[in-house]
Amino acid sequence: MTNDALINALSHLISEDRNPDTMDIDMLPSLDIVQRLNQQDKLVPLAVEKVLPEIALAVDRITQAFQVGGRLVYMGAGTSGRLGILDASECPPTFGVSDNMVIGLIAGGKDAILKAKEGAEDLPEMGEQDLLKIGFTDRDILVGIAASGRTPYVIGGLEYAHEVGATTIALSCNPDSPIADIANIAICPVVGPEALTGSTRLKSGTAQKLVLNMLTTASMIRLGKSYQNLMVDVKATNAKLVARATRIVMQATDCHQQQAQDTLKKTDYDVKLTILMLLTGLGKEAAKEKLNLQHGYLRKAVIDQAGKTDNN
Repeated sequence: MTNDALINALSHLISEDRNPDTMDIDMLPSLDIVQRLNQQDKLVPLAVEKVLPEIALAVDRITQAFQVGGRLVYMGAGTSGRLGILDASECPPTFGVSDNMVIGLIAGGKDAILKAKEGAEDLPEMGEQDLLKIGFTDRDILVGIAASGRTPYVIGGLEYAHEVGATTIALSCNPDSPIADIANIAICPVVGPEALTGSTRLKSGTAQKLVLNMLTTASMIRLGKSYQNLMVDVKATNAKLVARATRIVMQATDCHQQQAQDTLKKTDYDVKLTILMLLTGLGKEAAKEKLNLQHGYLRKAVIDQAGKTDNN
């Protein structure tokens, strides 16, 4: 795309408009600046609220993909790419899943995570190549993330994913975007012009972070990764997470700290198994079998065991 064409394209994007509420921001003291930024940030969750039906539909598709061994793949450039990588990297410790279940791809590769690689996003063929490298198939889900909705790298990835028959999701902050036209599901929280014109790491980035949080958290809940509102597949890989696992067991069962710690040790710090043993009185192997029968859904395992106890 020529420079003139690119300037023309940007001039039609809501995220590139000048914000009338911050025209004097360069003349303000620090407190007034952060107040203006905060006022703009308050608009973000309201914009996300308007697209909850589309987010829920995406969660259904992602859950279905996970259930058949598919992966969730995020793809973006710059801030959008980093947000996808952030969300993907937090899934294994939070939900106890493989680090291959949710994958984040960024234009320019790993080096672009810490330092901007100018021009890396301009080649649509790189999006396809990055998907080929991870063996992307029709069982997987691709979420293309681009605040502008027109990043060539993301467009290339979405077009390839569409060709192989995978479900595609577009996450942008500008309506009627090119990536929305390609994707099966378009999620577009319109947050309006940024406080600093064009700095889409602000409101647009915040909106993207909220949506990505919802996509993985809701999908993992649908897979049975929670008991009530407790994250019971957390991996106790450091001192803080051991303490958190202990507290989760105590909250779920109303047991004392020592009992929680002792039972966690017996299960090799399997929080879900520990809770089931304490709530039902089952031994370790019987509790494992019960969880397996319920495909890892702790709430269903507890209810099933309670029903059998009542019948006896």
